[in-house]
Amino acid sequence: MLLSVSNLHVRYGGIAALQGVELQIEQGQIVALIGANGAGKTTLLKTISGLLRPATGTISWGCNGQAAIECHRMRPDQIVRLGISQVPEGRQVFAELTITENLRLGGYQQPHGAVREEMERCFALFPVLAERRNQRAGTLSGGEQQMLAIGRALMARPKLLLLDEPSLGLAPLIVRKIFEIIRQINSGGTTVFLVEQNAHMALASAHRAYVMQTGQIILADEAKKLLDNPLVKEAYLGG
Repeated sequence: MLLSVSNLHVRYGGIAALQGVELQIEQGQIVALIGANGAGKTTLLKTISGLLRPATGTISWGCNGQAAIECHRMRPDQIVRLGISQVPEGRQVFAELTITENLRLGGYQQPHGAVREEMERCFALFPVLAERRNQRAGTLSGGEQQMLAIGRALMARPKLLLLDEPSLGLAPLIVRKIFEIIRQINSGGTTVFLVEQNAHMALASAHRAYVMQTGQIILADEAKKLLDNPLVKEAYLGG
């Protein structure tokens, strides 16, 4: 098991955002999390990344057969060092910085040689970014900014990539391209945890999936089985 979430509770003041969440991510998989707006999906990602602290529960990280590490009390920079990187909702690139500068920030914990190597890998994955490497990020299209946000996260050499709504606000053609890239990243050996409102695309791309409702996991199964689940069809796939 690469990542295990057990009985996780997260609160915003007096409001329960996550209630007893149980979730496992196997190494090498794409795991999807679907659910309506406000279900708690982003809260879960932020808690895994160390941006939020759980009230109770544990998040355990185990990689390459090593003993599991409880990481739910770690700082975000420590979690990145473990091998977990997040692509935030809305991309959140540094608009006034160039593509190259954004990528360098993603690899700030890496040795100089590794930064150069990872940047070339990003440019190979996203040729459009290579062509515009000295262009300010704020002048890119939405799809190009999403590519940059993914590339920035990959600069840290993650073993687990957290993706928060990568298709948000993008045209259908660009969405298909982004999902092709996600599958390519996974086939290269990076495990992916995908939060996505485009339920059909998410389930069609994932190995395993979870459905979240009001801060709780209500369904968990192989992704292809959830595609055929009547409750999922009715609530998230348009019947």
